[in-house]
Amino acid sequence: MDCLDAETDTVQLGRLAGDLGFLLRLAQVKVYERYFRELGEQRVNPGEFSVLWAIALNPGIRQSALCQRLIIKRSHMAKLAKSLEERGLVTRSVPDDDRRGVELTVTSKGQALVDDIADWFFAFEDRLGSGLTAAERGRLVQLLLKFIATENGAA
Repeated sequence: MDCLDAETDTVQLGRLAGDLGFLLRLAQVKVYERYFRELGEQRVNPGEFSVLWAIALNPGIRQSALCQRLIIKRSHMAKLAKSLEERGLVTRSVPDDDRRGVELTVTSKGQALVDDIADWFFAFEDRLGSGLTAAERGRLVQLLLKFIATENGAA
């Protein structure tokens, strides 16, 4: 992070230092910093890759279903889908049975991008938490899945 210096260890955070939401945010910042440092000047950010990956696995997926599954606000998903379409990575179509819906499909260009980055992306994901043992990493993933389910009202 750009603003780190010798004084950061002296900044008192009190209870904030152990708050789950705060720590999740710091973890996300660390992951994104590493992602962009390692990937360099590639063509897609982690959120875009996740959306493209999910669309590639679910051709014709309804935009509303995708935003619910990935927990993306409808307005953000609409902007993202439009941007991906403008870049020639997805097509958006209105289904005959629901004129208010939008279906998303990756284009051949979008599939080529997914194919080009997927191995790197998942290897990157596998390297995250390299300071954790396999058991610790597995437990962290398990706890995060439980946390997400609980926050979604599933538990």
